[in-house]
Amino acid sequence: MTRIISGFAGSRTIRVPRGGTRPTSDRVREAAFSALAARDALAGATVLDLYAGSGALGLEAASRGAAAVTLVEREAAAARLCRSNAAIVLANAPAASTPSIIVQKQSVMAFLTSASASFDVVFIDPPYALSDPELAQNLQLLAPRLTPNAIVVVERSTRSAAPTWPTGLVPDRRARYGETTLWWAEASEVPSQPRYGSQPDSVS
Repeated sequence: MTRIISGFAGSRTIRVPRGGTRPTSDRVREAAFSALAARDALAGATVLDLYAGSGALGLEAASRGAAAVTLVEREAAAARLCRSNAAIVLANAPAASTPSIIVQKQSVMAFLTSASASFDVVFIDPPYALSDPELAQNLQLLAPRLTPNAIVVVERSTRSAAPTWPTGLVPDRRARYGETTLWWAEASEVPSQPRYGSQPDSVS
């Protein structure tokens, strides 16, 4: 079990798959969403949660004001949990501002190849076993589906190499939390130097 940390569904517990996924810890989620709140990135946002697992990242975004959330999960059992967890969140939503939550049971590659929507905030939390070239391909396919200044947050093992960012995604910063590192990037048409190269890493 894990919990929604804040927002209209704050403190509600949701279930996590028994195996095959690696849920983001409350500590890392809280840090990520505090940073997003500081940027005022969630209110009314269209959010994409790739490799959703339990859906905790996308559902946290829904609880905190996102207007639309898409959870992408290919494993049948995990996709069912995403749907039941979404129902828990939606049951607590204000009637006047109930978010849209969609669960897509398909692979990330299949979703990104066929998707036509654009997204403001994207979480990518793949299994640590996902190869660097596979992640790079995900990011390449994702880049055209981002709104201007969209934020992308990639969760990887601290031992993993930095993501290979495609044209259209500008590296922003990275933050380390023990064995987990969050890599941040922003959608932009203008090539730029990574800001984390000239600033200290955030370490918690």
